Amino acid sequence: MSLPQHRPLTGITVVSLEQAVAAPYATRQLADLGARVIKVERPGDGDFARRYDTTVHGHSSYFVWLNRSKESLTLDLKDPRAREILHQLLDSADVFVQNLAPGAADRLGLGVEALGKGHPRLIPCTISGYGTSGPWADRKAYDLLVQCQTGLVSLTGTAEETARTGISVADIAAGMYAYSGILTALYTRATTGTAHPVEVSLFEALAEWMGQPAYYTRYGGTQPPRLGTQHATIAPYGAFTAADGKDVLFSIQNEREWAALCARFLGRPELADDPRFVTGSDRVAHREELNAVVAERVARSDAEKILKELEDIGIACAGVNDVAAFLDHPVLAARDRWREVGVPGGARVEALLPPADLAGLPARMDPVPGVGEHTEAILTELGRADIEALRADGVI
Repeated sequence: MSLPQHRPLTGITVVSLEQAVAAPYATRQLADLGARVIKVERPGDGDFARRYDTTVHGHSSYFVWLNRSKESLTLDLKDPRAREILHQLLDSADVFVQNLAPGAADRLGLGVEALGKGHPRLIPCTISGYGTSGPWADRKAYDLLVQCQTGLVSLTGTAEETARTGISVADIAAGMYAYSGILTALYTRATTGTAHPVEVSLFEALAEWMGQPAYYTRYGGTQPPRLGTQHATIAPYGAFTAADGKDVLFSIQNEREWAALCARFLGRPELADDPRFVTGSDRVAHREELNAVVAERVARSDAEKILKELEDIGIACAGVNDVAAFLDHPVLAARDRWREVGVPGGARVEALLPPADLAGLPARMDPVPGVGEHTEAILTELGRADIEALRADGVI
């Protein structure tokens, strides 16, 4: 796969023994910046995330999202010949990423210590559930399990019922920190010559995102309540139902906005100085009374009219979109955020550009690979003369 020479990570090779979400998300972002990412998959079925669903022209929505611009190499790593091929790749690679089950990398001779001895310039990145040490090092972890263990689920939902976050937030957090950790390690190696291993766990990544409720709970004596679309520590901040049945969400962040809302939207300027509502803490303490006042006013007008009034006052507000409305969002269209990406079988799908724009450096948006699509080309590049025998024996 030829790469343009003007992307930031062109010339960097990443070998990834990856599956599911966290590691593929990290490596896809490296690929977006021009890195060559060689995704090592099991012969036959490949990454099990390929079969999570079949909604995108017969392919998994997860897999299509996470695996564009990569090369797929199939290896049965139980076979020593496959491990030999992997080490050939690592001889010239810059980064090795793996999120295998606990202990699997060590059993394959791919632990951090072994890699450091055999490939001293290689940056190994390990993504685990709960860390590679400690009492839970051997536990498997999936996104929802980690949402539960960090307390996130206890914050999400309504007073009556908890709920999972609707996206794989622990996996995404871990993938983001792995990506930034790898970039930092590449920079450090370039400036000092030392290759530092990177380790990220789903649990500790999401624990960082739990910072605000952690402080609130430890020093406030109780955790933030579950309030649906309402904000636990700011009021008014949440969704209210308009006369046409549509929900409108808006947020008051300071006293200036509160005074403007009282005078120009609620039509009750005296509320700005009401002892129940003077400060942010006062408004949270008297949330039910405040919400009753706001809800009565919102219920008198249609959503579109309310949004226009709030925007004119300078209050941050939004309608509550479903996913279909998000896909047609005017901001994405006006800012030209969609590109086409190929998927196995020849179809084209729409994909969003990476959120970080680097002026003059377009993101790479190459196709999603089929299972083992690049195996022969990669082995030929390595000078292997036994490709047919390896295929016959099920090694590739």
